[in-house]
Amino acid sequence: MKLLNLILSVTIGIASVILCQQIIANSLSNQQNKNDYAELNSVKYGLLSVDEWKSQVTEILAAEINNLYLSKANERVLKKHIEVLLNKLIDDVDRKIREENAATPGGQITQSFINIFVNLDNIKKGIPEYADAVIHEMTKPNTKRQIKSVLHKQLDKYSDQTFDMQGTPQLSLILLRTDSKDIEAAKLKLNEQISVKHNLIRNEAILLIMLSVILFALSGFSKLPLTPSRYIFLILSLVTLLMAGVTTPTIDMEATISQMNFMLLGHPIHFENQVLYFQSKSILDVFWIMITHSDIQMKLVGILLITFSIVFPLLKIVSSLGYYFNYRKLRENPVIKFFVLKSGKWSMADVMVVAIFMAYIGFNGIITSQLGHLRSTDQEVVILTTNATALQPGYYLFLTYTLLALVLSGFLTRKPPVLESANP
Repeated sequence: MKLLNLILSVTIGIASVILCQQIIANSLSNQQNKNDYAELNSVKYGLLSVDEWKSQVTEILAAEINNLYLSKANERVLKKHIEVLLNKLIDDVDRKIREENAATPGGQITQSFINIFVNLDNIKKGIPEYADAVIHEMTKPNTKRQIKSVLHKQLDKYSDQTFDMQGTPQLSLILLRTDSKDIEAAKLKLNEQISVKHNLIRNEAILLIMLSVILFALSGFSKLPLTPSRYIFLILSLVTLLMAGVTTPTIDMEATISQMNFMLLGHPIHFENQVLYFQSKSILDVFWIMITHSDIQMKLVGILLITFSIVFPLLKIVSSLGYYFNYRKLRENPVIKFFVLKSGKWSMADVMVVAIFMAYIGFNGIITSQLGHLRSTDQEVVILTTNATALQPGYYLFLTYTLLALVLSGFLTRKPPVLESANP
């Protein structure tokens, strides 16, 4: 029976180490994929992109130019405008001729002949006919083609003069990293990779948690004191949970405009999956952000974070090893006693778990509330928002470590094995 337990413990220990390494590697890789995918879907490349707006608006204006049609009602309105313009043009020409002729004696004589032989009112009576002639010329197929050609050239000119000033080095790097020719191809690749990796990480995390729980359950069911080998494997299990818990993302925060639609000149303007905000962070990531911040208060919080999430648990594990094996009578050392027997009520690991969970609830509520104000479903503009904030496997791994660490402290308060003090 003891041999079977030893074989099972060794198997679980080796599997836990392998799973821990796989979880960390896959999580870091998938974290990069998620950041790249969020960057490709960022609102700065869509809803806030000059190039994207230029593309959609230019396409609409080009379609409107191609569908250019002068109806009878529009002809009547246009005729009135042409008549006004022609009347003003005739008056301007007459005034200019009179001003030029008044400057010289010869011009005055010329103006006299004009006044005798040219009747301005008779010329203006023909304005309606002139306007009809202009409209008739405009409605000819050849004239329409020329007008559309001129409008298209002017549209292309304005389009070329309109461009986005922001650089896209990060976008180019993502396309290179994914070996993709364009953004859509990169999105498809990253989305598939994220889905596969997410399922793999979740299954690996569940398996690691189950193996750790089984190992602790075997020790708990047995009323006998922990053997040194069993105790070593319990410590190994906690270390793997702690390493995976602090190095892999614990929470993903994402706010997205999933869909935005409205009509412009009878044509749809459409944007989808516009990421407003995305962060995928582990405990170590948060620590690094805080410790590199210029604010001294942020640095202090970062130090506290790393102290109670990594340093304190590791000191407790090392102290428990010294206490269990009673190396150089360390069982009587007050510091070792504090970490092993009394630090449970001072430990911040459980508080850390609650803090992460409360941060999830808080961010989830804030993002949902703010997106609710942005959401719109009226007839002119349709905006649908999505809050994809979610806890990640790193949180559950760290939670499992916290609970099992308390269980291990309980094991140590049971009858300890009688061991001789180790010699130096």
